[in-house]
Amino acid sequence: MTGYLLQRLLGALVVMFAVATLVFFMLRLLPGDPIQTMLFEMGDADAVERLRAKYGLDRPVHVQFWKWLGRVAVGDLGNSIYGSRAAVSQIIAESLPRTLSLASLSFVVALFIAVPAGLVSALYKQTKLDHAVTVVAFLGLSMPDFWFAIVLIIIFAGNLHWLPAIGYTPLSEGLWEWLRHLILPAIAIGTPFAAIIARMIRSSMLEVLQMEYIRVARSKGLLTPRLIMVHAFPNALIPVVTVTGIALGILLTGTVVVENVFAIKGLGRVLIQSILNRDFPVVQGSIFVISALFIFANLLVDVLYTVIDPRIRYD
Repeated sequence: MTGYLLQRLLGALVVMFAVATLVFFMLRLLPGDPIQTMLFEMGDADAVERLRAKYGLDRPVHVQFWKWLGRVAVGDLGNSIYGSRAAVSQIIAESLPRTLSLASLSFVVALFIAVPAGLVSALYKQTKLDHAVTVVAFLGLSMPDFWFAIVLIIIFAGNLHWLPAIGYTPLSEGLWEWLRHLILPAIAIGTPFAAIIARMIRSSMLEVLQMEYIRVARSKGLLTPRLIMVHAFPNALIPVVTVTGIALGILLTGTVVVENVFAIKGLGRVLIQSILNRDFPVVQGSIFVISALFIFANLLVDVLYTVIDPRIRYD
């Protein structure tokens, strides 16, 4: 197991290096000059050149890359070249807890919807209930999360005045205040995510319910709730966990858009604003952190396999 984890960590470092390289060089291909954007295209040529030299943008691209990569290796993501000129690590430290809070609550919402929906759909296969769950799941997959977020704002914030439409309150200011600002965005992100998991649970459960040991347990008179929750469902989780790990990337992508709709200054909103401002260090640092989270989530999924099924070993 230790050897496998070390191998995966090495592979993760290679992937993160590839992501960092692609992001760094592709940013330089975007139209627009970050210095001109910073000066609102009003600075004279001397001012532009001085700022370009100050931030090292006058050097060859490959020199800039290796210098930036060397700083990243010691934990320095650089400084923003726009606005407050704050350290990128500080910007990420302020925004990341908001994104993680939203992503975590969205994941809980998704599981709360997906697990019962998937089980019901599998147990009542080819019935009206199964067809209804299937239709709702496809609707959930088809709805753009930003459109669904706007609909939720109109209904629950604009018309009913039950929940706030925008903003974020830290958990330190109270559990309810933190929760009520995240309920609508979490539903907007978690619902499409739930549709993916529900369909996977249905497919996996149908396969498991056809296995010989399930038929034997039924013939011995084992009660259905115990048969489903103790014997069938745990064995159906392996492919579900795999899909869940992959779909976490979709969930993180959803936070990028939905954070802007709800004016939550999380990592996604910071990333979009930085792209618009041509703030290269913040874009590079944000994507580097997001890719690290995605890689860690997939590594965690592999470890969970051994918890769900003790027969699985990485030797």
